[in-house]
Amino acid sequence: MKLGVVGLPNVGKSTLFNALTKAGAQSANYPFCTIEPNVGMVNVPDERLIKLAELYNTQKITPASIEFVDIAGLVKGASQGEGLGNKFLSHIREVDAICHVVRCFKDGNIIHVEGSVNPKRDIETINVELILADLETLEKRIPKIEKQARSGDKNAYHELEILQQLKTHLSSGNPARTLKLNDDDKKIVKDCFLLTSKPVIYVCNISLEQIDKTLTDEFVSQVREVASKENAKVIELCAQVEEELSSLEGDELEEFKQEFGIKELGLPRLIKASYSLLGLISFLTAGEKEVRAWTITKGTKAPQAAGVIHTDFEKGFIKAEVVKYQDLLDAKNYNIAKEQGKVRLEGKDYVVEDGDIMLFKFNV
Repeated sequence: MKLGVVGLPNVGKSTLFNALTKAGAQSANYPFCTIEPNVGMVNVPDERLIKLAELYNTQKITPASIEFVDIAGLVKGASQGEGLGNKFLSHIREVDAICHVVRCFKDGNIIHVEGSVNPKRDIETINVELILADLETLEKRIPKIEKQARSGDKNAYHELEILQQLKTHLSSGNPARTLKLNDDDKKIVKDCFLLTSKPVIYVCNISLEQIDKTLTDEFVSQVREVASKENAKVIELCAQVEEELSSLEGDELEEFKQEFGIKELGLPRLIKASYSLLGLISFLTAGEKEVRAWTITKGTKAPQAAGVIHTDFEKGFIKAEVVKYQDLLDAKNYNIAKEQGKVRLEGKDYVVEDGDIMLFKFNV
């Protein structure tokens, strides 16, 4: 699963990406510093793995991960090719969700492409370009569906109705993700691969001085207002500070957090929120050799979850032993958990839940 980091030039996208991945992506005070997207895998913080490793006395911990893609800054006219916009839009089309970085701090030493800080305007600039690109996609698709509808295809006629409704919605300046549809009609929109149908997290990039004032901050409030209308998530963080602290651990990290007045780092919150935004959960496997989190989408059944580990597990799936994380932790031992009736045998129709510790039985 990929999450694209987007925004205007010079809002802190590459700084945030560096903090997330420690990849050392180039970051500079001029537009289009990033041309080709930087890509990095980021581990999803999960304290359950550490607790299970202590329980099983294992040293190998393998967390779940998510892929972040640092996409170059978009500008007005991107949908018409301004600032290499067409190329950058194609990069956005390849991701599953969007991490939209919004500048929410003033700093005369850092250039803003619009000359001033205005989060609401900046978000609108990006959204307008994505909407214009989506309208262009629909302009190409609708005539084909119209032709099918004229031939008497009832499914095509219904699809045409939805696409016309979507076109009107987009033309009014609204992203596709805010159009209320039933599940079947959502599939029609999904097949269009529209940029504005992708789920979004807005990341308010704030200054160090704003860290403990976000509840009343004017710029952050602007972002929250936009996000509430889209039912989008909002995370506030100082990308510069997060980058500086990303290489620290343990007591040294805690010492610097206290110095900066940071109760909780923004990066873990962003990573967890991104994981959730993509509709992902983790089931766990635990033993002396390894404790590991496996990524699946919500609603995945046991055989398909087994297939994430190995395709043979899914093909020959028989049953799965399942115990809840907290039940195992309370029992302090898998066999004791079994004696307490906390370990259940589940079949092919079992829908896996986040934090399930699973042992698959299969026959090849």
